[in-house]
Amino acid sequence: MIDHLRKHWTSLLGVALVLTAFITLFRYTVDRGWITDPMKIGVGLLAGIGFALAGARIATKPRGAIAGEIGIGLGACVLYATVAFAGIAYALWAPMTVLLGMIAVTALAVAYAWRFGSRMLMHIALAGGLLSPMLMLPETDQVFALFLYLLVLNAAFFSISIAKGWSELRPVAFAGTWALYAIYFFWFDPSLDGWQNMPIRYALAAFLFYHLACLIVSLRLGRCFDGLNMYLSLGNGILFGVWALIILKGELDNGYTLIFIGLLFLAAAAFVIRQSGRTFAYALSHGLGGALLVLVALNQLGSGLEVKPLLNVFLWAGVAVVLAAVGRLRKRKHWLPEILSMSIWFIVGIYWFSTTWETPRGDWFGVYVPFLNWGAISWMLLAALGFYFATSRQAVGLDGSDRKLVSNAFALGAHLVIGGLLTVQLSGLFEAYDWGSGETTLLRLALSLAWGLYALLLFLWGAYRREPLFRWFGSVVLVLVALKAMVLNLQGEETLLKVLVLLGLGGISFLITWVNGKWTPRAEKAVNGR
Repeated sequence: MIDHLRKHWTSLLGVALVLTAFITLFRYTVDRGWITDPMKIGVGLLAGIGFALAGARIATKPRGAIAGEIGIGLGACVLYATVAFAGIAYALWAPMTVLLGMIAVTALAVAYAWRFGSRMLMHIALAGGLLSPMLMLPETDQVFALFLYLLVLNAAFFSISIAKGWSELRPVAFAGTWALYAIYFFWFDPSLDGWQNMPIRYALAAFLFYHLACLIVSLRLGRCFDGLNMYLSLGNGILFGVWALIILKGELDNGYTLIFIGLLFLAAAAFVIRQSGRTFAYALSHGLGGALLVLVALNQLGSGLEVKPLLNVFLWAGVAVVLAAVGRLRKRKHWLPEILSMSIWFIVGIYWFSTTWETPRGDWFGVYVPFLNWGAISWMLLAALGFYFATSRQAVGLDGSDRKLVSNAFALGAHLVIGGLLTVQLSGLFEAYDWGSGETTLLRLALSLAWGLYALLLFLWGAYRREPLFRWFGSVVLVLVALKAMVLNLQGEETLLKVLVLLGLGGISFLITWVNGKWTPRAEKAVNGR
């Protein structure tokens, strides 16, 4: 087809110039008022039919096929220009008349091209059909007629492109339609009041048409979902998204637009996988793109609210859970979902540590209950994910020392989350019940006791997993807590409470000694016995 166009591109240019001259003459006669509108329509119809008949006649002669196709195509272009003049530019025809006229012209052109394989005819007719409304800018807003005009044009040319395998017709129709939308949008400067305004309705209609058309074309072409159809579908989503954000600015939150496009992309990806049984580039691109749009849309929920960081943690932690489940549910476990899940967990953990101190606790029914509030649940969710990654049998497909290193890293991160949970919830308890906050003696004593229990938890984990790292970490925490209790907490009053806390920490230390003696591996005991 490229060689064909290389030989005859000058013919296409000539048709475009003739069509432009014809439309310019139309507009000139309108400005001068030389002939009446019905006369112009009549001249256009006669000229278009005459060109088409002459072209059909020439096509029957030897070596006259190309010239005949050019003549028929020129006739179709003149007829399209006449319809555009009468129904779109000056509203001389009702929308239904425009629809019938477009159907008649397009049906005859498609029938001839189908019968004789006239690819050149389709190129000329499509170019003329798209150029006519562009060049003949109307004086009044007749966008509905233009919508019907483009609907017939796209449906017909997409259909013959499927039947004949003339793939170049689809991107030309697609680009021309969206270009026409842009031209008419800026030419008319339509009202954008309300989220159901007419510009967004037409943009939505074009988006849905191409979204479904690309899937249908792919099905008809032997379930070939990749390549041109994939790029057209992605471009269609991007164009609609840009227009929707421009048109609905101030009328509708951007999140609704993004989640709508994202859900349609996800549905298309699921449809492709179901039809093909394999993951094509179409399904992968639309699935990932749709998921990203949905996540971005959901991430905008609660914007401006004080609890926004809390909502972000639940959203992205949920994404991490879904990815981890996907990585495990596959018959052949894949490392990519699990790696993504782990990365999200790490980033969300850092984010939550940095924002939790200024985020509302998320009380239920206006009453603060330690460890039973939304803030606590977010900590628990992150901790559970960390422990899951640490204890899963195959951490991203690693074995031996590498798997052990990854497991210990996630376990350590999960324990840090537990430490944060204890600290935040205890501080919240003192604040909610007016027991004093900040650096009061009572809070310092309570935190010392809580961190002592935290050190015990680290020793328990290290003993259970046979990991010396956590016993060393627990030892460091215990020593620091003991120093804090013996030095800092001795300042001020509340002597009796200090004594009780010191006794409690002492009891925890003895309990840790018992844990070490009870769960120390036999080999380690033998070494120590020597």
